[in-house]
Amino acid sequence: MSVDKETVRRVARLARIAVSEDQLDSMQGELNAILGFVEQLGEVDVEGVEPMTSVTPMAMKKRQDSVTDGNKVADILANAPASEDNYFVVPKVVE
Repeated sequence: MSVDKETVRRVARLARIAVSEDQLDSMQGELNAILGFVEQLGEVDVEGVEPMTSVTPMAMKKRQDSVTDGNKVADILANAPASEDNYFVVPKVVE
């Protein structure tokens, strides 16, 4: 796959990167090199290789799934400008 200058302009615009006209050639070469490397990765035989999230074997840390009320009502309501009976008080917006 080859990238032309118009595609480089479009990618730069989508990425919100300012690329001047004299930078287009070098950017085109870099993008073509990246895409060439990605195409090489497609040629690698990965049959029988398990997907992994890390290069070292790791067990996911899990916590006990238990329902609690959090016991943080006072901490949460301390940030509220106004509260009443453990609820936030907000201005009335609907008549």
